[in-house]
Amino acid sequence: MISRVDLEKREFEYLMPYAAKAAESRGRMIPEEKCSIRTDYQRDRDRIVHSKAFRRLMHKTQVFLAPEGDHYRTRLTHTIEVTQIARTIARGAGLNEDLTEAIAMGHDLGHTPFGHSGEAVLNEIYPGGFRHNVQSLRVVDILESGSSSRRGMNLTFEVRDGIVNHTGSVMPVTAEGQVVKTSDRIAYINHDIDDAIRSGIITAEDLPRECIAVLGDTHKKRIDTLVKDMIENSFNRPVASLSSEKAEAMNELRSYMFRNVYHNSMVKKAEDLAKIRTVITSLYGYFMDDPHRLPADLLAMEGEFGIEELVKDHIAGMTDRYALSLYDELFTDARS
Repeated sequence: MISRVDLEKREFEYLMPYAAKAAESRGRMIPEEKCSIRTDYQRDRDRIVHSKAFRRLMHKTQVFLAPEGDHYRTRLTHTIEVTQIARTIARGAGLNEDLTEAIAMGHDLGHTPFGHSGEAVLNEIYPGGFRHNVQSLRVVDILESGSSSRRGMNLTFEVRDGIVNHTGSVMPVTAEGQVVKTSDRIAYINHDIDDAIRSGIITAEDLPRECIAVLGDTHKKRIDTLVKDMIENSFNRPVASLSSEKAEAMNELRSYMFRNVYHNSMVKKAEDLAKIRTVITSLYGYFMDDPHRLPADLLAMEGEFGIEELVKDHIAGMTDRYALSLYDELFTDARS
């Protein structure tokens, strides 16, 4: 049998010096007996994949609020694409694939229903403001029960750091977390281009020529270019990053997407955005007016966190279809 100890020894043998080693993890908030087979990072990945929050990602919007067709990305398919890209980079750069995968699988667990549009509304109405990366950390630390006797998943420091810093100005402390941070951007820019072309919002010919000349003229070529560039630019280096040329081209492509897709009225119609605002604000008000309607596991934490934070947690954890269904049940059906 190949044991955890064997796997930990292998990491020192074949990973680069700057790679995170499971045996050198800063550990968990609550010490646990180690698994005999899996490393701590492998355990973290498994806990995330088996969580309810991970399963809910399949019914959460990525970009298109009401896509007609089965091939548009959801938050779950986005997560899988980020994980695939990040693992390939980690493998090629001699980094820890297990840590990389755990961070990638957990990075979006805190996303609201209706994608960033839902996040923007919740950020407005919740007094403390809302950021999905911070909520993702709250999910793994507190909201997702790992067992009947333990609150949260009790993940390692390195996975938690990678999750909360996968977006924003703070860089993850590990090269693996830095790989996920860039892989997230590689994934969503390119798969959102793919979805936007499929929907007719843009055409391949509309993409900025200078970016295409650097990155490639197809979805496959662009991802291949960026993955190989990051491997070459990160191998045996303390910081994992793209080369300046490729990073500049990708960021310009991202700016193009914001101008032409993410804020496009065909993608996010005014009536859809208005409905999202109505649904989230109405549900938020409903549970604030009578907190005892919250699920029992959330209500049990009232003395520790306060009602507004728990209402925020409940709304953020909803899938698109559950939020719409509950809204209809509480408000639409009541008026009919």
